[in-house]
Amino acid sequence: MTFQTMLSRRLFTAAMLCSAALAAGAQDKYPSKPITVVVPQAAGGANDAIARVVAQKLGEQLGQSVIVENRPGAGGTLATGTTARARNDGYTLLLTADSAHVIGPALYKNPGFDPVKDFAPVAPVATAGYVLVAHPSFPANNVAELVNLAKASPGKYSIASAGNGTLNHLIGEMLQKAAGIQLQHIPYKGSAAAATDVVGGQVPLSVQSLPSAIAFIKAGKLKVLGVVNEKRVAALPDAPTIGETIKGFGQAPWYALFAPAGTPAPIVAQLQAEVARALEHKDVVDKLATVGCEPFKGTAAQLAALVQSDLPKWSRVVKDTGATVD
Repeated sequence: MTFQTMLSRRLFTAAMLCSAALAAGAQDKYPSKPITVVVPQAAGGANDAIARVVAQKLGEQLGQSVIVENRPGAGGTLATGTTARARNDGYTLLLTADSAHVIGPALYKNPGFDPVKDFAPVAPVATAGYVLVAHPSFPANNVAELVNLAKASPGKYSIASAGNGTLNHLIGEMLQKAAGIQLQHIPYKGSAAAATDVVGGQVPLSVQSLPSAIAFIKAGKLKVLGVVNEKRVAALPDAPTIGETIKGFGQAPWYALFAPAGTPAPIVAQLQAEVARALEHKDVVDKLATVGCEPFKGTAAQLAALVQSDLPKWSRVVKDTGATVD
């Protein structure tokens, strides 16, 4: 073998190794294709509104499309289970509410996923305002008047929710237990459908997220009887909390981003950093505020701790209220 032949072969081999390294580097760069964010609730609710605001900003920051895909059903547990089994490559994510992630496992005998083992927490994203609303013609104008009406006629008044096992449903059950009243629960397929029927007068009451209800409230098509959250919400500063009438009552619903378990740690860390960066942008904060939501900043470790603490809490709520998904 001549010296020139040996040199040519070595140069060819070096070129191939360099090309392979460059190809591997390009392949490893994340993200290199669109990302799907699964929302396990119908369009028009709080989770959907939050996901669309955050997905748009993440897409701008990452230089890739971030697509929101609504997959409602079974209080969010169906899509949560499906996403848990998705490829753990960072291209299928879950933006979910506490209702689906930590309440569903307490309500369903087989929810189809383990909220701790099947997911890698990425970051908290937002909290949402929730309100107890009524049709404008409803005779009660606040929680105290509702309690008096309901105690005088147990079971007479109905309350719509986004579906069996949803946060709206559970909050309604908690309200009944705390107030000592009985309302007739009517489940819908999503918050938007429930809100629409209350506006139309088919159902007098509903617990709604502000993203689902705020336009109707501002238009005078729904009236607020009380705010579910522990503190008054910035979007409705004059509306009293339910806790101002029923002491100790109050919830702070949260929404967070998860990836399937086994997603590479560098990708999870990158997504956590991008979420934190997105929540610092004024346009994101302002868009969330218009629908009654606020950024909820935190790390993956803090989200993991929140899930661990909320699971037993909501299990007790389900047991104490007797809530079922039947």
